Amino acid sequence: MQKPSIPKGTRDFSPDEMSKRNYIFDIIRDVFHIYGFKQIETPAMENLNTLLGKYGDEGDKLLFKILNSGDFISVVSVDELLQKNSIKLTGKISEKGLRYDLTVPFARFVVQNRDKITFPFKRFQIQPVWRADRPQKGRYREFYQCDADMIGSDSLINEFELLQIIDDVFERLKINVAIKLNNRKILSGIAEFIGEPQRITDITVAIDKFDKIGLENVKKELEEKNISPEAISRLQPVLQLKGTNVEKLSKLKNILSCSETGLKGIDEIETIFEYIKNVPVKSVIELDLTLARGLNYYTGAIIEVKALDAEMGSITGGGRYDNLTGVFGMEGISGVGISFGADRIYDVLNQLDLFPENSTGKTQLLFAAFGKNELNYCLPVLQKLREAGISAEIYPEQAKLKKQLSYADANKINLVAIVGENEMKNSSVSLKNMITGEQNEVKTSDLTEILINNYN
Repeated sequence: MQKPSIPKGTRDFSPDEMSKRNYIFDIIRDVFHIYGFKQIETPAMENLNTLLGKYGDEGDKLLFKILNSGDFISVVSVDELLQKNSIKLTGKISEKGLRYDLTVPFARFVVQNRDKITFPFKRFQIQPVWRADRPQKGRYREFYQCDADMIGSDSLINEFELLQIIDDVFERLKINVAIKLNNRKILSGIAEFIGEPQRITDITVAIDKFDKIGLENVKKELEEKNISPEAISRLQPVLQLKGTNVEKLSKLKNILSCSETGLKGIDEIETIFEYIKNVPVKSVIELDLTLARGLNYYTGAIIEVKALDAEMGSITGGGRYDNLTGVFGMEGISGVGISFGADRIYDVLNQLDLFPENSTGKTQLLFAAFGKNELNYCLPVLQKLREAGISAEIYPEQAKLKKQLSYADANKINLVAIVGENEMKNSSVSLKNMITGEQNEVKTSDLTEILINNYN
């Protein structure tokens, strides 16, 4: 018989892995709540007309389509089948698809519920998304996104609060990070300065790779895209601006002095830095003029987060976008948001061994009983412990002590309460520490307090 398997690009998660993942999700969720964000959920599947055309041609190819229910092929003629036109055929046999991200469903949600929402609206979502991508290390077909967005407000206070959220989350996770900032308007100003305002996408797609491929390869890519040598020459010193954030902005003001758009972007960045000056964040914050992140999507501030002590790509990103809901007929609604990459954060915590021991959610205490009377003796004690918030379980079979202790070992349960005739006579349990081997008789009336004070 063939062994069962799962689709490529998907994963099972063991109890230990799920406990660690929930540790991440719980921290992110708690911080979102502290800053006043409200949780929503949207369906795993959306109508295809909601998803198609929102991610570009490449994104559309990566959408998982869902076949219509019933005899879906009956609506297709033989001629249409023989044409082998997959796009046309898909429109007839598939009306729904799995969500590609959380942003487009959020835009749909806002428009559909506009009469029930109070703007500005602060929402967060922690849900899986699906992409029909080629699976490789660190890239999956099913993965979680943890998004927070503020929509219906142009205030730069929102950008500042998102930076605080990033700072707070990674401080709690004990990951040292650098938060990189840029602004789409600054990038537009740079394109104007070098004399190629219409080529902003080509320019920024290339410079966004600066950290990965270096200056010479960026220049080579720009040449291949027919950016003029003069423009590349003017761009180079901008990309190599050095100094503090204040010094970079000062130099940039001179460079972009003739660009109204560029100066507006500088002003926005300076406002954010002014908020940070009044209420400092603990993480390193750096103005990075090569940061573009999905340029066509963002219209203002751009945010990206890198772990300082681990080899990993971006672990959080986001920015300001205008008219998110315009594709659904609700014009002029600006928003700003961030997305935590839970899977990459998990890998960083593993690399740096930063998961706390109690993040695994394991059982604190196992009751080992040898017969029916012992079992009945343990049950009320077990219930009392659970009511006190202590994770405890009982071995359900009448088995030899060695087997029960082996179960505790396999499940990393560090304490075992052994109950036999003597313990029942004395209203006690023999508490065995599986790590040290130490064993002491403890009154059941004292067990809750001992576990709370000594083993939490």
